[in-house]
Amino acid sequence: MITEHRVPRWLFDAMAEGSGGAEAVRELALMQRSKHVLMLRGVLTEARAAAHDQFPMTRRGYDVLAKAQGHDPDAADMVISHSSVGAWAKHTVRSLRGEAAAPGAEPHLMCAVGAAAAIRARLPVQIEVPVGHGAVMLPTLGIAAAKGDHAVVRSTPAGAVVDSAARRVVIPPDPHADAPGWQGLRRIRVGSFDALVDDLDPFRMPGAPDLTARLGAAETEAWAEVFRQALPLLERHHSVPAGEVAAAVKVIVPRDDPVSGVVSSSSPETFGAVAMSQPTDACVLAETLVHEVQHVKLSALLDMVSLTRPDEGNRFYAPWRDDPRPARGLLQGAYAYLGVSGFWRRQRLHADGSARIRAEAQYERWRTATALVTGTLMSSGTLTGNGTEFVRSMSRTLRSWMAEPVAEQARILARQEADRHRRNWESANGPIPA
Repeated sequence: MITEHRVPRWLFDAMAEGSGGAEAVRELALMQRSKHVLMLRGVLTEARAAAHDQFPMTRRGYDVLAKAQGHDPDAADMVISHSSVGAWAKHTVRSLRGEAAAPGAEPHLMCAVGAAAAIRARLPVQIEVPVGHGAVMLPTLGIAAAKGDHAVVRSTPAGAVVDSAARRVVIPPDPHADAPGWQGLRRIRVGSFDALVDDLDPFRMPGAPDLTARLGAAETEAWAEVFRQALPLLERHHSVPAGEVAAAVKVIVPRDDPVSGVVSSSSPETFGAVAMSQPTDACVLAETLVHEVQHVKLSALLDMVSLTRPDEGNRFYAPWRDDPRPARGLLQGAYAYLGVSGFWRRQRLHADGSARIRAEAQYERWRTATALVTGTLMSSGTLTGNGTEFVRSMSRTLRSWMAEPVAEQARILARQEADRHRRNWESANGPIPA
């Protein structure tokens, strides 16, 4: 069922102040779920309109998905709302309309979506699914080795199997575990946080660079251990962001490790998914999750409310990027670093000695940078009326924070880092307009 959504006033106001909490994330997730329902229906509609030769399989997959939803709505909704399902549906609709072709954006993959929902719902059903590159990907569950062009998924209340030419793969009772011919999407569960580690699905983060191949068991455990340290840190000292992280982050997409530090990203196409390299320690991971959840929230809000005007080619300085940014990207960065500033504002109170100085330096660096950018946005002429209201509220939060003192040593460190970034940026891009 599709629900009509409007952005509640309280949600807009709470997000504009920089947060919103778990309740706001849950409201955004409901909006995204309805978006996925529309896109799945769009795949079916566009395949029919194009008289696509895969339409019969697409119809069958959609019907099984509908039956699974009727049988166990919560189980089916886990698949419907899954980030890679939304990304696949969007790319497939665009491909069917002739707007843009994406590898693997085939409508008959609706059968795999329906099969995954049936397995989760324990719905008795048999459905033919396409085989790609010697495997069948079942979103939210895992991947089964297969032979030939097609396989058959058989789901029963007792379990499921994938049959293909001369091969049967039994999906284990815990589908997130591995078994002969089966690689499950592993889970990281810490308290209220429960996310899949997706290193298999071709649509887990379209366009993201340097996605890793399958993690080994020891690598996965190393990831899980850092999460077991970071999430209690969030819950102890950052209760509101901790609730947002638990509500928003449902998929972790591993990226290759950079030469130094940690890289992370998210995408408007994959609500609930965060891509990152292996976190180095608990505090770094906690900050990264807060940063990316800000992006996830704002991207979902932007599906409902326009905050910036159409891009006319204007580009601006962002104190956290090496390249000039359009207004929409500048706003995304400012909102992420508003969250990062708040993280260090709280974290500094739980550190001593040199760690306290480093935390205060981070607080000073990012609150000052974000205040600079909100000022740029307010004077840029690129914001809509709603956007002006949103950024003005962000600015009020920052002004209250700017009045808070930090140690002089921290202030000097922050200024040195900001000046270094500005010099390097101007060396590469030219003078920053006054």
